[in-house]
Amino acid sequence: MVVIRGTKKFLDRVGRPLSEPPPSTTVLGDWYANVLFWRPQAALFVNERTLLPVLVPLAPATTVIARLRPTVELVLGLHGLAGSFIAHELDAMENAVLAKTANRSVVGMLNEFGHLAATWRPSAGNLLDLSLRLATVPCGPLYKTHIDPLHAVAVAADEWILEHR
Repeated sequence: MVVIRGTKKFLDRVGRPLSEPPPSTTVLGDWYANVLFWRPQAALFVNERTLLPVLVPLAPATTVIARLRPTVELVLGLHGLAGSFIAHELDAMENAVLAKTANRSVVGMLNEFGHLAATWRPSAGNLLDLSLRLATVPCGPLYKTHIDPLHAVAVAADEWILEHR
């Protein structure tokens, strides 16, 4: 199970949050979500552990959580991560629950990625390409470890693979 921690704007469109969500069972942990008021609107998801950004079309909002899973599969695959790790994450993401945000640092990264995405959107082509480009952005919370989300998610995948050999 995965916990999707949404901003108020996101939760107003997608659904009611649980007051006490159970912990995520995914390796990557919780995902944070916000709405980008573009035409058409998009949902920006950022992983709490690695700050990996994933953009998904918002409409229809009732199915955006279900559409996150296949988009995460594409993004992880395009980043060259091991198939066993991707399969494990997707299995763990089978069920999702909504919750309110709990980490201000990740909310700050949601806002930063939102501003960068708006700037790069005209030249990006599509949301998937934009997600891949955002993953290479150096992030302040990662400076002492992996610098950008792409390297952080690769290290998380490698650690999981070493543990499960």
